[in-house]
This record gives sequence, C-alpha cells and structure tokens, in this order.
Amino acid sequence: MWYAHNPGRRACQFLGDGAALLWTALWAAVALAVHRLVLPASQPASHRPRIPLLGGSVDGALRGVAHAGDRIVSAAPAPQGPAAAQALAVLGAVALFVIPVSLMLTVWLPRRVRWTRQAAAAQELAGTEDGRELLALRALLRPLDELAATAELLPAAPHETPDMDPDLDPDPDLDIPPGPGPGSLAKGWREADPVVLDALADAELQRLGLRT
Repeated sequence: MWYAHNPGRRACQFLGDGAALLWTALWAAVALAVHRLVLPASQPASHRPRIPLLGGSVDGALRGVAHAGDRIVSAAPAPQGPAAAQALAVLGAVALFVIPVSLMLTVWLPRRVRWTRQAAAAQELAGTEDGRELLALRALLRPLDELAATAELLPAAPHETPDMDPDLDPDPDLDIPPGPGPGSLAKGWREADPVVLDALADAELQRLGLRT
C-alpha cells in the first residue's frame, strides 16, 4: 500500500507526493529553458529571453555560459564547434535537472518506501494473534509520553477497599492502587492480557495511520 487509511495522514502523504512531483516538473521545465538558452542560436546570448522563476544572479550566470557556448562555436573549427556547444548545452541541462531532483529524492523517497514497508508488514501482522502481540511489543518501545496516552485508554482495574463506616471520612493514607500507566502496559504484555495487547496493537496501527 502507498497511502494511509487515516484521512489526516493520507492528506499529508498526498501533499508530500504532490510537492515532489511539482519539484520534479519545475526543474524539468527550467532545464529545458536553460538548454534553449545555452544552445547556440541565431541571436546572440545577450538578446536571448530571460528564464522565468530564476533570480538575476542565476540568470546572469547562465547567460555567461551561453556566451561561452557562442565563443566555442566561433573559435572551434566549423565541423566541431556546433557539436561541442550542443554537448555543453545538453550536459548543463541534465546536471541542472538531476542535481536538485536527486537531492529531493534522497529525502522523500526513503521515507515513503519505509512507511510502505512498515504499513504492509503491520497489516499482515494484525491479522493473527501472534502478529498482534508483536505489534504490541513494538508499541511498548515508543516514547513514554505515547505509552502514557495509550495507558489512559485502558479501563481502570477494579480494586477492593475495606469496609468503612459511611459516616467517617476516608483515611488519606489508605493504599489505593494507582490507575493504569506505562508500567501496567508492560505487565499486561508479559501476562498476555488481551485488553492490553489489543490496546498496544491498535496504538501501533494508528501511529502508522492504519485502520484498527
């Protein structure tokens, strides 16, 4: 699978994928425009149109490359000049496209592939009892604040109190077991408590944006 079930997580993934496609298309358009600018043409480099979306310094540097291409054409022998300038234009356009797109892919693609693998494995594990126990174990390795939030969803364990006269105030020193916490999650996992295992497994699936 490539997208999460959770609407919020799925919307973020759509935005990230759209931004990656837009970034790729933008630099493809810029590379084509640079190729046309640097490619020797009938008009001098100083009279060629300005490339949109680029600053003055970048546009000036590209025009300097265009001037260099024109000098190659004029200085080289007639059979070799146009071919050398053509190769320069192609290499420049390819480099201008490959470098920024490669940097973007090194950040975006590994995260998307890692989430896809984790989501597919989690869905497969969620279908079996042993698999849900593994998901619960993975959820136990999350930060303590996330474990505390999961523990708050557990029902409070019933506890017995000694018989007291209703007319008397309760003893403040009475030992009453605390409510569920991260420690109770670990204890429930060791004892294979189905309520705790389900809560932890569901928390791990929700973290990945999957249906529980």
